Amino acid sequence: MYAQVSTVAFEGIEAKPVDVQVQITPGLPAFTIVGLPDKAVGESRERVRGALAAIGLALPPKRITVNLAPADLPKEGSHYDLPIALGLMAACGAVAPDALAGYCVLGELSLDGSIASVAGVLPAAIGANAQSKGLICPQACGSEAAWASEEMSLLAPPNLLALINHFKGLQTLPRPVPAVQDMAQALPDMSDIKGQESAKRALEIAAAGGHNFLMIGPPGAGKSMLAQRLPSILPPLAPEELLEVSMVHSMAGALSNGQLGRARPFRAPHHSASMAALVGGGTRPKPGEVALAHLGVLFLDELPEFTPQVLDALRQPIESGETVIARANHRITYPSRIQLIAAMNPC
Repeated sequence: MYAQVSTVAFEGIEAKPVDVQVQITPGLPAFTIVGLPDKAVGESRERVRGALAAIGLALPPKRITVNLAPADLPKEGSHYDLPIALGLMAACGAVAPDALAGYCVLGELSLDGSIASVAGVLPAAIGANAQSKGLICPQACGSEAAWASEEMSLLAPPNLLALINHFKGLQTLPRPVPAVQDMAQALPDMSDIKGQESAKRALEIAAAGGHNFLMIGPPGAGKSMLAQRLPSILPPLAPEELLEVSMVHSMAGALSNGQLGRARPFRAPHHSASMAALVGGGTRPKPGEVALAHLGVLFLDELPEFTPQVLDALRQPIESGETVIARANHRITYPSRIQLIAAMNPC
């Protein structure tokens, strides 16, 4: 018995197609996942087993092999749970394999059969739409995925049982609608500042021209207060910019309730931030503060307190507008066109 389900692996904000190939053969009972899975993917065996048991399905006492192809591409994250589970169900005959043929699938399973939200749904939806495929994703991420296209087929089930019932025609899943954050409640406003006319004038000039800006003044002069209100006088994001910014935030799992915000990002890392926190990195390279501030404001308060190595690492993103994280086995690029605002005391 064999089945195949499409999903994605992420390299930066790019979604690479991955095939989840499930084979059930006679032999000693075993459940093996191959194809360079990381710890989270390897542990999906128990989540899948628990979720299937919760809806009344037991794994057959046979040899189960799951191959994540291409086998030389590292697979990271918990979003492989749902495609593995659907592949198993298709191989067992619980779901018709034809029903899954036109879909890209991602989602994390809970032991009670519900589907939990995952990071990267927006890039996955855009990648699936480019391949003329539909998307199956968690209900919490449906409004985020709906931004990819109005025409693409999109299913956002709350749990495995609802998805099976949809395929069997016993239930119809409603199509999610795109959601936008309310700009008014998100931003501190420039009208809050009384006085500081010359500083406000300088801030308006910086906003109009997209200039980087350094404020020097004694503690309590209002430097941080001014910087926090800069996004409120910047123009809202254009539709193309909105998707570009949201793809980075989706990869970081920073979209609340799948809502996209038209306000420009404002990031203010603490001066103890490491180089990996600021420009991105780690064993699983994630976007850093510079990438999360893409098309918005990066505010460095107490500028001289940052370590010289961290400040030097900002040179390339400011110069080229993108952050490149190079590792032995892959190279990841995040967009990083930022407006740098810094503040410091005179001594």
